[in-house]
Amino acid sequence: MLQTLIEVILPVFLVIGSGYLLTRVGYMNQTHIDGVLRFTQGFAVPCLLFNAIAHIDLAASFDPRLLGSFYTAAALCFLVGLTGARFIFKREWEDAVAIGFCCLFSNSVLLGLPITERAYGPDALTGNYAIIAFHAPFCYAIGITAMEVIRNSGKPGPAFARSILTAMFKNALIVAILLGFLVNFSGIKLPVVAEDALGLIIRAALPGALFALGGVLVQYKPEGDLRTIAFVCSVSLLLHPALVWIFGSITSLKEDLFRSAVLNAAMAPGFNAYIFANIYGRAKRVAASSVLLATGTSLFTVWMWLLLLG
Repeated sequence: MLQTLIEVILPVFLVIGSGYLLTRVGYMNQTHIDGVLRFTQGFAVPCLLFNAIAHIDLAASFDPRLLGSFYTAAALCFLVGLTGARFIFKREWEDAVAIGFCCLFSNSVLLGLPITERAYGPDALTGNYAIIAFHAPFCYAIGITAMEVIRNSGKPGPAFARSILTAMFKNALIVAILLGFLVNFSGIKLPVVAEDALGLIIRAALPGALFALGGVLVQYKPEGDLRTIAFVCSVSLLLHPALVWIFGSITSLKEDLFRSAVLNAAMAPGFNAYIFANIYGRAKRVAASSVLLATGTSLFTVWMWLLLLG
C-alpha cells in the first residue's frame, strides 16, 4: 500500500513541489514559470497529444462504454457543481457556471497521464488518450454554452455558435488533437526525422508542465469561500470517480479502460478551470483555490483510488 504512494504518486508530486518551492524562494520568478508554461501547454503537450492520437488504434481505444461512463459522470458533476453553487451557497448564476466548470474539468493531461503511466505502464494509456481527445472540446462546449445562455447576450444563432467555436479552437490542445486525427485517418507517414524531433519534445512535455504547474500555484492562496472550495474538491476528487466506477461497472468496461476512466476522473481540477473563470471574470478565487487545494489533497485521494483499483 505504502509502496504505491512512494513509487507511483510521490514522484509526480515531487516535480510539482520542486516547481512550487523554487518559485516560492525566488530562484524561479513568474516570468520563468510563464515561459515554461507557455512552452509546455502551448507546444510540448500539444505535440504529445498529436503524436498519441496520430498513432493510436482508434478501433481499440474509442470504446463507447469508456466515453459514456466518463463523460456522463463529468456532465453530472457539472450539474451538481452548478446547482450546489446556486442553491446551497447562494452564488449568482454566472459564478455557479464557473464553479460547475471546476467540478467538470479534471486534470487528465498533467496528472492523469503521468500517474496512470507510473501505475500501469505506458501501454495502459490507450484509454487516457481516448478521454483526452474529447476532454477540452466537451468541457468547453458545456461551460461556454451554459455561460452564454445565462448571459443571454441576444446574439443570433450563427453568431452564438461562432463565439463558442472560436473560444474552443483557440486552444492549442484541441488543434493538436484534430491534426492527430487527420494524420491517423489519412494514413500519412511522418518523416523519421520529424518523428525523432517529436520524441525529443514529448519527453520534455509532462515533466516541464508539472514543474510549471507547481510554480503557477504559488500565486494562489486559499482564502475565503472555504465551504465552496471544499464542495468543489469533494465533487472532483470523490464524486466524479465514484460515478465513473458505477457506470463502468454497469457497462462491464474492460479493466484497462476502467482504470484509465476512474483515475482520470479522480484528478484535481485542471488549470483550465481557472482559465475559464478568468475569461469570464467569475468565481476566480474559488477556481484558483480549488485547483491549489485539490491538487494537494489528491496526493491522498488518488492513492485511495489506486488501492481500490488494485
